[in-house]
Amino acid sequence: MVSLGCPKNLVDSERILTQLRADGYQMSPDYAGADVVLVNTCGFLDSAKEESLEAIGEAIAENGRVIVTGCMGKEAETIRARFPQVLAVTGAHQYEQVVEAVHAAAPANLSPYLDLIPDAGLKLTPRHYSYLKISEGCNHRCSFCIIPSLRGDLVSRRPDAILREAEKLVAAGTKELLVISQDTSAYGVDLRHASWPLKGGGEVRAHMTDLARELGRIAPWVRLHYVYPYPHVDQVIPLMAEGLVLPYLDIPFQHAAPAVLKRMKRPANDAKVLGRIHRWREICPDIAIRSTFVVGFPGETEEDFQYLLDWLDEAQLDRVGAFRFEPVEGATANLLPDPVPEEVKEERYQRIMAKTAAISAAKLAAKVGRTLSVIVDAVDEEGGATGRSAADAPEIDGEVFLRDAGHLTVGDIVPVTIEDADDHDLYGVPV
Repeated sequence: MVSLGCPKNLVDSERILTQLRADGYQMSPDYAGADVVLVNTCGFLDSAKEESLEAIGEAIAENGRVIVTGCMGKEAETIRARFPQVLAVTGAHQYEQVVEAVHAAAPANLSPYLDLIPDAGLKLTPRHYSYLKISEGCNHRCSFCIIPSLRGDLVSRRPDAILREAEKLVAAGTKELLVISQDTSAYGVDLRHASWPLKGGGEVRAHMTDLARELGRIAPWVRLHYVYPYPHVDQVIPLMAEGLVLPYLDIPFQHAAPAVLKRMKRPANDAKVLGRIHRWREICPDIAIRSTFVVGFPGETEEDFQYLLDWLDEAQLDRVGAFRFEPVEGATANLLPDPVPEEVKEERYQRIMAKTAAISAAKLAAKVGRTLSVIVDAVDEEGGATGRSAADAPEIDGEVFLRDAGHLTVGDIVPVTIEDADDHDLYGVPV
């Protein structure tokens, strides 16, 4: 399997592989040993689509028997026009269709004595952390995004099913649960925030706050991603202060200038967000806030961009990523007037990255001398180790590099004295 795109796609890949393993299939480590290759595509940006097409082409060249799934599956005609030899094309989270296509392409010989899978299913992430998807789809219609057309409207999972999956993952060795969706704050809206009975008694509402609290009782670390700053997010901050949930919020602000947000058709455009961020930090001083921003959106003026830079000076976000605006086929933003020239996009991108790197460096420098909890991701033969603090999600944020750590094992959560810092990473020694 070749899995591209976001963590939500990764969870889809894990579910597909778990079902295939239950059906008697084995994973091949390379193209040559495979009877069929699955390519789980990303179709959010044109550059992502091109990467997906390149991956399909490579799989066809190396193997020849290819099934395509994922977000770009909505463009089956485009895929088949370029690669008519693909065996099947299915859309995002169409698990049954993918499995049926594999059965047709490479029938399995199921053995009840040999073909066993763990209760937690098969994972594509390390044993000590797992992505936990709580819903599919999105109810928003942001002008730059085509996710609803790819994955549909919001469909929340039952909270009791999510908690059962979390328990299985933790029992199998997961220390950190990364909660993902298209809009985590909207979890349960389609279920009218109804309550479900819990296995050991009591009940839980289909609501982000209740779910976060229950997950915090199951896993050592719980990290929340894709959180829109709706008013009820304020209720989660005390859970972070209590230690039930990691003091970390991944909020997709995208921009700060009101005129740009209006053209983006962004939800939760609340002028009081800065005040709320300050109050969050009063309740939970160690809270880390990460976000992503789009520069060069159609109609973005220099004044708009400077507004964003000034907003970042005030917000002092801990982790920031930025993207140059890129038209996406089917997005209404493509029809907006006043496109920003590519050279201006690049210049603004460099400025925002310099600004956020300086903010990050100052925040990390303030952690030197402190003792922080760190989860270990890797241990090397020279006695060093690499891990992450509560402020660092895997593969997107910074890392903590440890010396004198050869006695540690992957998945350990240990206290670390921070000795040094740079723009994005920390350096320390286990206590």
